[in-house]
Amino acid sequence: MKIIVVGAQGDIGKAACNELGARHDLIRVGRSSGDIQLDISDRQSVDDMYARVGPVDAVVSTAGDVHFGPLEQQTDETLMLGFRQKVMGQINLVLAGLTAVLEGGSFTLTSGVLDRDPVRMGVGAATANGALGGFVVGSAIEMPRRLRINAVSPGLLDVSVPRYGQWFAGHDPVSSERVGRAYAKSVEGAITGQIIIVA
Repeated sequence: MKIIVVGAQGDIGKAACNELGARHDLIRVGRSSGDIQLDISDRQSVDDMYARVGPVDAVVSTAGDVHFGPLEQQTDETLMLGFRQKVMGQINLVLAGLTAVLEGGSFTLTSGVLDRDPVRMGVGAATANGALGGFVVGSAIEMPRRLRINAVSPGLLDVSVPRYGQWFAGHDPVSSERVGRAYAKSVEGAITGQIIIVA
């Protein structure tokens, strides 16, 4: 299959690429690296990417920024960062890709653990993850041309502990290999409208 992987250089993106790259032709996309550079919050940029790449079998997104900070310091702007980047950015990939992904193809988005197992200062991430889950479940029943959509919701990856572990007190890290297999389950399997939890 020909698969676009957005956020390919991040920890989750590398896990997905390591698993899928053994069997498929990957187009690695990033904000400042990869085969193509892309701002997923800019719909025109997303449209241009699909026009450049041409038809694909699947799209995997592991991208999207959120703001971490105490609840009482959250503002419209800090919360909107997560909506623009993590939520609408990934939704842009789906909406623009409805005609670019081949019949029977799939979209796999990425949410995360914090909407079901929160941490202090993670309300922005929890909110974005919950919104993405709602989009996946709601859009799955309306997908045209037998397209499928799922989200992978991983816990803190083992390789991410040195950078982010201080935010996740008491959380058991998950292996990158297991996270990679979750993306394979979504892309290569038959499920749709599912949140694939890796805990």
